[in-house]
Amino acid sequence: MSISLNTCILILKEHHLLKSSAVQDAVATKMEYVSYDSRDIATNTLFFCKGAGFRPTYLSMAKDNGAICYVAEQPYPEGKGMHALIVRDVSKAMALLSAAFFRFPQDDLFVVAFTGTKGKTTSSYFLKGMLDQINGGRTALISSVNNILGTKPEDSFKSSLTTPESLDLFRDMRQAVDNGMTHLVMEVSSQAYKKNRVFGLTYDLGFFLNISPDHIGPNEHPNFADYLHCKLQLLVNSRKCIINAETDHFDEVYAAATTTTNPDSIYLFASEKFENAKLKVPVDFRYASQESDLRETKFRLFCASDKAQQLAIAGDYTLQMLGDFNQSNGTAAIIGAGLAGEDHDHAAKGIRHVTIPGRMQTEMTKSHGMVVVDYAHNKASMMALMRFMQREFNNPRIIVVVGAPGDKGVSRRPGFSESLTAYANKAYLTTDDPGFEDPQSIAEEIDSGIDHSRCEVTIELDRKKAIHDAIAEAGKDDVILICGKGADAFQKIRGINTPYPSDIVVAQQVINELEGENEHFNG
Repeated sequence: MSISLNTCILILKEHHLLKSSAVQDAVATKMEYVSYDSRDIATNTLFFCKGAGFRPTYLSMAKDNGAICYVAEQPYPEGKGMHALIVRDVSKAMALLSAAFFRFPQDDLFVVAFTGTKGKTTSSYFLKGMLDQINGGRTALISSVNNILGTKPEDSFKSSLTTPESLDLFRDMRQAVDNGMTHLVMEVSSQAYKKNRVFGLTYDLGFFLNISPDHIGPNEHPNFADYLHCKLQLLVNSRKCIINAETDHFDEVYAAATTTTNPDSIYLFASEKFENAKLKVPVDFRYASQESDLRETKFRLFCASDKAQQLAIAGDYTLQMLGDFNQSNGTAAIIGAGLAGEDHDHAAKGIRHVTIPGRMQTEMTKSHGMVVVDYAHNKASMMALMRFMQREFNNPRIIVVVGAPGDKGVSRRPGFSESLTAYANKAYLTTDDPGFEDPQSIAEEIDSGIDHSRCEVTIELDRKKAIHDAIAEAGKDDVILICGKGADAFQKIRGINTPYPSDIVVAQQVINELEGENEHFNG
């Protein structure tokens, strides 16, 4: 692959991004590699000077290693002798030029994107499971858990960001196309729009699942209005929009969708109990809970409007996951499958056995209750999880192991305090990716907001010991919720990914130690 310098200039001019250029022989000059990392350079590389941590010495390193052109928001003496493209916004420029370098891979994929404060990953996995039924397993996935770019084991790898940097995203999409993938399901975070990681990308289907305050802090969004604005951009850039009618700020969400999408291509879904009178527009799809047990959830989907009835997806569905909130996620994904051309029978078969690493993984013990490992990592997901457990298991004693990450998500910490006060009987506050912050200080910050007359608190920074102690103290009718990390096999400590067995592995080891190898089973 390559891109000419002249093509770069034309693209940047078209989008009014080019401030100035210092080039020679723009038509004949071709870049055969693109990078924003000075350690990852090949001969004839186009190098992007981006990020808050960028230093001019990185440009010198890139030049020495073979970069011949740089894109930046200001000229650098270190780039003397290189072609230079000076732009108004380097992150937008990188997205546009990366898409062109990788030959616009989105044009060869049916691209589906999910956004929301919670449910993105689960909905994405559900939809992949269903689409795989009709395309022979050729659905690519970009999620906060794993990226899947092909059908071979080496095509799957753990993700580092919910939505990759634009250059990495378009490279991954090109690899997916080259691997024969026909569909792409992806999570799109608010930060993806804040940092222009998906600038210029249009989705065939865009989903808005829900919104509640999150990701607000010094390194993220300055306030909720900014967070919501970034979330809404997904709908503005989607050909068809699917919205949870029960979301907060519905009027703003729906209005954003209508700015670029005809109402005939906007689909709304809600639970059977939701009152339609609250909306100015009708709900297209309804879902109703049928039954659930410790292993699965059953619900029925109804097509309520004429345009919904054109999709052959009404009927009964079974999920291999606990939680009434997963019925909402499942409904969203089923609508996506229907809009991609799938019928009920294929969709029901595809979603039936989908599981998500670190999501609602359960272990039933003989005498220490039910242990649940879940990625719940903000107030909305914590409340939904504990509310479900309280209702489903007749008000059990709830013991929670949880921590908050350092350096980000600072706004989540009061939400942890509120949710623990509302539903937990006992909380073990522990370490969860503290980064450059002191985990003791993070735990004390959460603890300070908890009503100790309603929730007993123990601070235990050793996460393995916290999990051990929580399970050990539990009675046979208690529920132990291990929240936050899910299937994550690392602790991020002072810039280093420190190996960690994952919560489910630690929990299984503890149960084996307490009860013996064969006295528990997977739920």
